[in-house]
Amino acid sequence: MEHLLPWLRLQLTPGLGRAGLIRLIEHFKTPEKAIDNAGRGWQLAGLRNGLTREIPAATDSKIQIACERLDEMNGRLLTIWDADYPQILRQIDDPPALLYCCGELPTEPAVAIVGTRHPTDFGRMFTKKLAEEIAAAGIVIVSGMARGIDSAAHRGALDGGGKTVAVLGCGIDRIYPPENAGLYKQIINNGTLLSEHPPGSDPLPGHFPGRNRIISALSLGTLVVEACRDSGSLITAEFALEQGREVMAIPGSVDRKTSYGPNLLIKQGAHAVTEAEEILEILGLSAIHSRRHADQAISDVDLPGPAGRVLAALDLTPRHSDELTMESGLTPMELSVILLHLELQGYAEKLPGGRYIRGCRAL
Repeated sequence: MEHLLPWLRLQLTPGLGRAGLIRLIEHFKTPEKAIDNAGRGWQLAGLRNGLTREIPAATDSKIQIACERLDEMNGRLLTIWDADYPQILRQIDDPPALLYCCGELPTEPAVAIVGTRHPTDFGRMFTKKLAEEIAAAGIVIVSGMARGIDSAAHRGALDGGGKTVAVLGCGIDRIYPPENAGLYKQIINNGTLLSEHPPGSDPLPGHFPGRNRIISALSLGTLVVEACRDSGSLITAEFALEQGREVMAIPGSVDRKTSYGPNLLIKQGAHAVTEAEEILEILGLSAIHSRRHADQAISDVDLPGPAGRVLAALDLTPRHSDELTMESGLTPMELSVILLHLELQGYAEKLPGGRYIRGCRAL
């Protein structure tokens, strides 16, 4: 881990920042030479005077902790000058200079799935199912391992036997939020943890917007499932637009706060989507999608939770929504949201008079 020391010393120099680090390496070629030429050399490289007085020593506790924890995790450091640095990240205006990684970075195309930390039950269920289908088609799922929609996206990818990348707003040694300890271990064993912050870094609020730009940059498109007015996932969607990526959203009922973000994005021109096939088609990944097993019968639909109960109650005999409300034990509002999503997915068809039958995708 000795090769890490000069990189960490530069990264942890107060006031230097990502842009300053890049300028130094472009000028001096190696971090060792950059440190050796501290002082007048940094001024010649265009940096302000005084920075070099604050370069931490190799024995600094933060640097030692970062090295030890990266070694314990069998992690590694990727720099933007390395050949195996993700090419798709180089395309953005502000790529991270350094990336700390645990697990192999996938080379397959990726889709980002993000949303609120406080989703509806349906939103969590639908996200997991969608991520599972996309991952099963050979597409990587990228998200931020936050509670809520992010966690559901990662779990769906893993359940689908696919690959997932969790981009963190803290060091890759930190389990945040704490309740995601089980998911964190799953991703270490079967996915990839990624952060531009060295091990030992806390999940500070200022870290998350930068984390979001990496999530969108690693992906061909970003899907927002549920998001309130102040959701960070809207920042991720904004980054995606700036980076020239596609933005997609799941439409939601107008009476729910978590529908505000997706519905706003759709008004602004985002793709409204309700199923994996649409997402893959928008991103030009239909050819990869065709590798899925052709014998996955649509009639074998098995939705979990309340949506599954509602779908199970539907056949080709029209059923009134009042009848479905009584059978399902849901409130009329909860039922109407589920029926709307089932309609959008093709699993249910609405008839005149508030009656419903099974849709063509569920036959």
